[in-house]
Amino acid sequence: MAGGGTANTSSGVPNQAGILEGANPSHYNAADPIVLFIIQAAIIIVACHLLHWPLSMLRQPRVIAEVIGGIVLGPTVLGRIPGYMNAIFPAASMPVLSMAANLGLVLFLFLVGLEVNMRILFRNWKVAVYVGALGMIIPFGLGSALAYGLYHTFRVADEARHIDFGVYLLFIGVAMAITAFPVLARILTELKLLQTDVGTIVLSAGVANDVVGWILLALTVALVNAGTGLTALYVLLVCVGYVLFLIYLVRPAFLWLLRRDGSLKNGPSQSMMGLTLLMVLASAFFTNIIGVHAIFGGFLIGLICPHEGGFAVKLAEKVEDLVTVLFLPLYFALSGLKTNIGLLDSGTVWGYVFAVLAVAFFGKVAGGTLAARACGMVWRESFTIGVLMSCKGLVELIVLNIGLSAGILSIRVFTIFVVMALITTFATTPLVTWLYPPEYQKKIAAWKRGEIDWEGNPLRPEDGDSSADTVQLEKSQAARISKVTVLLRMENLPGIFAFVDLLGGKAVPKPKIHKAKALQSVTIEEEGPAPRPKSSVPPTKRPLEVHGERLVELTQRTSAVMQVAEVDELQEKDVVVNVFRTFGSFHNVAVSAAMSIAPQDSFAEVITSKASSQVSDLLLIPWTESGAISESDEAATYSPDNKFMSHQHNQFIANVLARTTCSTAIMVNRGFGLDRLPQLHRSSSLHSMHSRKHDYAHVFSPISDPSHHIFFPFFGGIDDRVALRFVLQLATNINVTATIVQVIYSPDAADPGLEFPAATARRDLPRNLSLSHIPTLAGVESATSSTSLVTAADADGSFFQSMQDSLPRGLQNRVVFETVKTPQPLRYVIGKARTEVGQSAGNAGDLIVLGRGLKTSAPPIRAELVEVLEALGVPSGTGTESRRCLGDVAEACIVANVKASLIVFQAGGRMLERELGGQSISQGVYDKDVEVMF
Repeated sequence: MAGGGTANTSSGVPNQAGILEGANPSHYNAADPIVLFIIQAAIIIVACHLLHWPLSMLRQPRVIAEVIGGIVLGPTVLGRIPGYMNAIFPAASMPVLSMAANLGLVLFLFLVGLEVNMRILFRNWKVAVYVGALGMIIPFGLGSALAYGLYHTFRVADEARHIDFGVYLLFIGVAMAITAFPVLARILTELKLLQTDVGTIVLSAGVANDVVGWILLALTVALVNAGTGLTALYVLLVCVGYVLFLIYLVRPAFLWLLRRDGSLKNGPSQSMMGLTLLMVLASAFFTNIIGVHAIFGGFLIGLICPHEGGFAVKLAEKVEDLVTVLFLPLYFALSGLKTNIGLLDSGTVWGYVFAVLAVAFFGKVAGGTLAARACGMVWRESFTIGVLMSCKGLVELIVLNIGLSAGILSIRVFTIFVVMALITTFATTPLVTWLYPPEYQKKIAAWKRGEIDWEGNPLRPEDGDSSADTVQLEKSQAARISKVTVLLRMENLPGIFAFVDLLGGKAVPKPKIHKAKALQSVTIEEEGPAPRPKSSVPPTKRPLEVHGERLVELTQRTSAVMQVAEVDELQEKDVVVNVFRTFGSFHNVAVSAAMSIAPQDSFAEVITSKASSQVSDLLLIPWTESGAISESDEAATYSPDNKFMSHQHNQFIANVLARTTCSTAIMVNRGFGLDRLPQLHRSSSLHSMHSRKHDYAHVFSPISDPSHHIFFPFFGGIDDRVALRFVLQLATNINVTATIVQVIYSPDAADPGLEFPAATARRDLPRNLSLSHIPTLAGVESATSSTSLVTAADADGSFFQSMQDSLPRGLQNRVVFETVKTPQPLRYVIGKARTEVGQSAGNAGDLIVLGRGLKTSAPPIRAELVEVLEALGVPSGTGTESRRCLGDVAEACIVANVKASLIVFQAGGRMLERELGGQSISQGVYDKDVEVMF
C-alpha cells in the first residue's frame, strides 16, 4: 500500500520493508510505534535546544525553553496548521509519548531526591524553618482564598470532573506554595550565589519547602484517588509505613551492600547501578498501586541513597544526561502540548491569570522577605531571598500535570497556572540581578566585616586592630615571602613541589625521645639551669606557610550542583589535595589545602579572594601545559601545539593579574621538578601514592642532584624589584646559585657578541605584533618623559647596587651580580640565558626569573621583539594573549626555546602603592628591606 498507510502482506502481518515498499514513516502504527516516537522526540529536542540558545543569553533555565517549545509545537501555534497535529502528534500516539515522558519523570524525581541533602537542612535548620514555613503559609492561605473563585467559575464551565472543594483548595494551595528547588539551585549557580549567605539560606529553605510540598501533594493525590475518607486514611498510613520501611530496613541493607561491593568508596558498580534503578522502579510501582503517584516512589529512593564518599554525586553523573537531554524535554514539551493559550479568551479568564500571578509572586516574596528579615538579614538581602523563593520552574509544572491527569484541574485552569509558572520563573533571574548585583554583594560583605560604613566610606582600624586588611598592608611591606597560595592542578604538582621545597627548605626534625625516657627527660630539664629569657627581637626568618587551592568547575549539571553542598567531604577524598598534604608532611612544611567549586569564569575571582583571605605574600599560578583551566577539559584540549594558545586559560591568567592584591608569580614549567614525581601523569597512581605514602617515601625524598641555577635579567621597575628580592630569598637555599644581570638599553653600546639561536618554527606560538599596539602591563602607565625615565633609571640603579652591596657573606659565593649595557637587550637575554641555564643535565631544573613589568612595554623592547620573532622564524598569526599575560621578555625566551622554566613576577597592589605613590626611595629603605629578607 502506498501513500499514508502501512503496507501489509497477504497474511495481514504488518510489512517490515518500510519505505522501500511505500510505507509512510510518519503514519502511527500501534504495533511499531518507535518510528513516529523518534520523529516526535527529534522535533521536540531540536526545538527546545533552538529556543534555549537565545534564552540562555538572558540567563534563563532550560525548563523555560522546554515548556515554550511544547507550547509552540502544540495547538497554540503550530497546531493551527491544518493536519499538523494528526500527522506529527496524533491522539493515538500520545500514550507512548506520555509513557516515555513519565518514565523520565520518575528518574528525574529520583535525581531530585539525590539532590536534596538533608545535612544542609539540619545545618541551617532555624533559618530554613522560618523562611520555608512563612514562605509556604502566606501563599498557601492566599491561594486557598483564590481557590473559591476558581472552583465556582471554571468547574461547571469547563465540564471538569467533580472534585470536592476541600481537595481542590488543598491542591491550589500547594500549587501556590511550592518552590522549584532544582531550578533554584541552577539559578543560584548561574548568578554565583551558591556560596553566599543568601544562597545558603535559599538552599536550606528550598530543601524544607521541597520536602513539605511533596508530602502535601502526595496527600492531595491520595484524597483524589480514594473513594472514601477511610480509604484515604488507609493510603496515608500505608505511605507512612512504607517510608519507615525504606528508612529503617531498606537503607541499612543497601548501605551494607554498597560497602561490601566497594561502591560507596569507588562509585557505583554496574551491578549496584542495576540494583538502584530496580529499587527506583519497584518503589514507583508500589506508590502508584496504593493510590499515590509513581514519582513519589522515585523521590523516596533518592532521599535514602547515601551521600558518603560522594556516592550520590557519582550516581547522579551516571543517570542525569539521559534524563535531562531526552526524557525531561519530552515531559515538559508534553505539558506545552496540553497547554492551549487560545482558551484564555475572556476578560474574566485574564482577570484570574493576573490574580493567580499576583498571589503566587507576592505571596512567596512577602513570606520569604519577612522571614529572612526576622533572621537578621538586611532588607535588600531579604527581598532577594523572597524573589528566589518565588521561582516555580519545573516542580510547579510537575504538580500541574499531576493535577491535570488526576482531574483536579481543567485544561483552562491548567493553562492559567502554566502561564503563571513561566512568568515567575522567567522573572527570577533579572529581578535578583537587579536587587543583588555583584557590586552590592561586595559592599555588604565589606560592611559586615567592619571595613566600611553603610555609606561605603572606609573605616580606619583602631590601634591594635589585627584585621586582614591591616595585616595585608604590613606583610606587603616586608621583603621576605613567608606565606604562599598556590593553584593546585594534577599536571603541575611536580613543579609546585620543587618550588615549595626550594622556597621553604627543610626544617630539622625534633629528635624523638623514647617513652621510657620521657619522664627522665622532663626531670633533667627541670633540674637544669633556668632557661634564657626570650628575646624581644622577632626572628629574621619566618617559617614558610603554603595554602593549595584546587578549583573544580561548577556547571549546570545536577551532579556539579550537588558537589557544592558536599565540598568538605569531596576535598578530603580528592587525590590532588591529599598528595599535596602528604608532600607537606614529608618535608616539614606547613601546608593546607582546600577545594573550591565555582563557574569557570569565576576561577580568577575565587583564587585571588582565597589569597587575600589567607593574607598571602605570593600567589603562584602554574601555566597549564594543556591550555585548559578545568581538569575536566584537560583530556579534550591537550595537544603539544596548543600549550600557549588557549583563550580561556590566557583570559584566566589576565583576570588573576588584574584582580590580585598580593604579588603574583606565573610559572611556565619546562622540566622544573619533573624528575621528582614521574608517576603524576595518572590519577590512579596519585591515589595509590596517597593511600600507600610510606611505600612511596622515596618519591618525596630529595633527588640525586638537587641543585638549581637561576638567571635573572633586571630591567628595572617595581615588578623587577620584587623579583630580585625573590631571587635572593631563593639563593639562601644552599642548593641554589644565581646570576643577576642589570640590563641597560643603550643604542651606542657595543654588541656583547653572544650566540643567538637559529630559526625554529613553533606552530604553537602564532603571533601578530604591531609597534602601535603596546599593552599596558600591571595596570600602570609607563613613563614617557625623558626626565621621568632618567629618574626611574637612577632609582633602579640605586636599588640594584644596594642589593648587591648588602648581600650577606653566605650568599657571595653563590650569587653573581653583573651590569651590561646593550643596544639589543632581548638578544642579549636570550644569548646569556642559553649560556647560564640548561647546562647541568640531570639537576632539579633551572629557572629564568623575570618581572612582568613596566620597562618591558617600552617601544625599544617591542621593536626588538618583532625582529627577534622574525629571526626565529615564527609565522605570522593572530595570537597575542600569552604575551599580554607574561610580557615581552618572557615571550622572547619562550619562542627561543630556552631550556629552563620561567617564573614571571607582578608586584602586588600594596607594593605598587608603596613604590609608585610618589614617595622617594632612599638607600636606607633598601637596606631595611635586605635586613628583613635575610
